[in-house]
Amino acid sequence: MLASNLLAARSQMAFTLGFHILLVPFGLCLPLFALIANAYGLRHRDRDALRLARRWSYAMGVLFAVGAVTGTVLSFELGVLWPGMLRRFGDVFGLPFAIEGIAFFLEAIFIAIYIFGWDRLPPRAHLWLGAPLPLIALLGAFSILSANSWMNTPRGFHLDDAGQVTAVHPWAAIFNPALRHELVHFVLAALLCAGFVVSSIYAVGMLRGRRNRLHRLGFLIPFSIAAVAAPLQMLVGDQTVRQVVKLQPIKFAAMEMVPKTATHVPERLGGHMKDGVPTGGIPIPDLASILTGMHADTRIVGLDTVPAADRPPATVVHWAFDTMLAAASALALLSAWFLVTWFFRRDLPRTVWFLRSCACAGVAAMIALEAGWVLTEVGRQPWIVYGFLRTSQAVTHARGIWGSFAIVVAIYAVVGISLLLILRGMSRRWAAGKGDELPVPYAPRGPLTLPSPAGAATAGAKS
Repeated sequence: MLASNLLAARSQMAFTLGFHILLVPFGLCLPLFALIANAYGLRHRDRDALRLARRWSYAMGVLFAVGAVTGTVLSFELGVLWPGMLRRFGDVFGLPFAIEGIAFFLEAIFIAIYIFGWDRLPPRAHLWLGAPLPLIALLGAFSILSANSWMNTPRGFHLDDAGQVTAVHPWAAIFNPALRHELVHFVLAALLCAGFVVSSIYAVGMLRGRRNRLHRLGFLIPFSIAAVAAPLQMLVGDQTVRQVVKLQPIKFAAMEMVPKTATHVPERLGGHMKDGVPTGGIPIPDLASILTGMHADTRIVGLDTVPAADRPPATVVHWAFDTMLAAASALALLSAWFLVTWFFRRDLPRTVWFLRSCACAGVAAMIALEAGWVLTEVGRQPWIVYGFLRTSQAVTHARGIWGSFAIVVAIYAVVGISLLLILRGMSRRWAAGKGDELPVPYAPRGPLTLPSPAGAATAGAKS
């Protein structure tokens, strides 16, 4: 029963986390995109930019609502599926979840103010009331990533002779060694995912002949942010891998499928582990050692340094790493194409293949995001708290986990389909020229307003 529960609990957690993680970048980045469009519209008296900001705020509200539900489910699953972890280490890493709860309520409040503030607040007051949203969203991401990075590099506690937690240092647990690189890496990944997904929607519209200013701005704002983040992510990703080499050498051995500690380790593209030996794929001699330590004599710790029961599934981890790296590299090349062309022409590349590539970039970014989280979570196995508590020791002994998994899949299928239908319905209304009418339940009604130059001059004279 324990083995069955372990598989069911891991499957349910993987499914719900895989669903939720696709929503996180939009909760983190859509407020930033909307505020940039809002500020640009006010500064340049650009009605298309303001209309774009208003539409993005509606989409932001819908995505936040769904993300709040799926995130809450994940919080409950920690207690329901993994009571052993909370029973033993709940006092250590509980504070980040309290911070996340505060951030969640603050974000809900400010999103409501921002959405309902259209046509109800002075334009600049409305903009400044929305300004805290990106910082609050970042605070929420910080708290969750702090808990996750703690599971990879647990700190801030002592164990007595019986293995029980005796002394807790919350700040040491929060600011654990893996937090910095995980946080920076994920924030850039969120900018990439949200930027490329949102811009891909407008790229499809432009391919269908909608070349108006609204579509151009809708493409340029998120794509420009993603294009700048892409090369930064390549640099940060390299540093992140170096930290993994230092802090979690067995995870890195699985990423590179290194069976035994050695130098002159090849970089293998593709392939799989068979009977503990890497097989297939395309090995590039010495490259893994060179990339790790800048020379071929760099020694890489192998999977043989720990018992077989303590090794992560190398094939899954390796393929997740390769998939993430391939997708990120393709997006970086697309970003370079855009940045170089814009630098010399101040315009988009004129070939239709650029827009076609941009239309596919959103899917590639989501694949890279999912692969990165598979790498992070599966690479830690068989530990739920790295080096201290196994996943099998933390799992619940209750019956019916497969049943709860089936129910969760059914509910999430309804939620996912409903979300897509709502967003699709909003898009169709906007395409039909009804973008400033009521697009979601309880959103503010009324036309988009902007003070006229005459009105602004009169207000200035009175003041």
